[in-house]
Amino acid sequence: MKCPHCLVEFHDESKQISLGNDAQGNWDILSKNCPNCKNNIYYLRNFILTESQFGQKRNYKSELLIRPKIANRPPVPLEVPVQFADDYNEACLVIVDSPKASAALSRRCLQHLIRENLGIKKKDLFQEIQEIIDNGLLPTDLIESIDSIRNVGNFAAHPIKSQSSGEIVEVEPHEAEWNLDVIEMLFEYLFVRPQAIKKKRDALNLKLSDAGKNPMQ
Repeated sequence: MKCPHCLVEFHDESKQISLGNDAQGNWDILSKNCPNCKNNIYYLRNFILTESQFGQKRNYKSELLIRPKIANRPPVPLEVPVQFADDYNEACLVIVDSPKASAALSRRCLQHLIRENLGIKKKDLFQEIQEIIDNGLLPTDLIESIDSIRNVGNFAAHPIKSQSSGEIVEVEPHEAEWNLDVIEMLFEYLFVRPQAIKKKRDALNLKLSDAGKNPMQ
């Protein structure tokens, strides 16, 4: 397996720690230790016991990585400034435990992106998204994706959302995941693509300079 701490592959040796049972069944912790970084890895597992011709058998219903706590999302591109990456990463980390908190963090990250990179500052996130739509400030696919945050989040049904992008309120199904998807799209458009274009332009200008020609503007 690959260690979630240091990402080094190692031979999978583990031990089980029984936690007892409750109304949902039996519980244990699967413990592993990475020989590279020496850190422990813990999975919380829920299972039921059934009888077979070979004795009792464990039928696992769920398995949750509880140490280390990691996000099940792609890493933030290096081009993304830390002030945006931090909110995004935290929204990813809490999404399983609290979709409400994740949605609040991702809305705050989205509003921060809009204000700092598009220069839009309105009363609330709802109006800021409307400004983007009205003025076509992003490509059509991104405009549609950002607008869908209002629809998925159902701002009209939860007016408090449009007053404070960081408010902890009820979220609609899949809202937290969709918010993160849209932020990833914005990261690509606002930071990754411009850097890639700049690198290509710089490389071309170097070749032009070597050939005694004027650089691209």
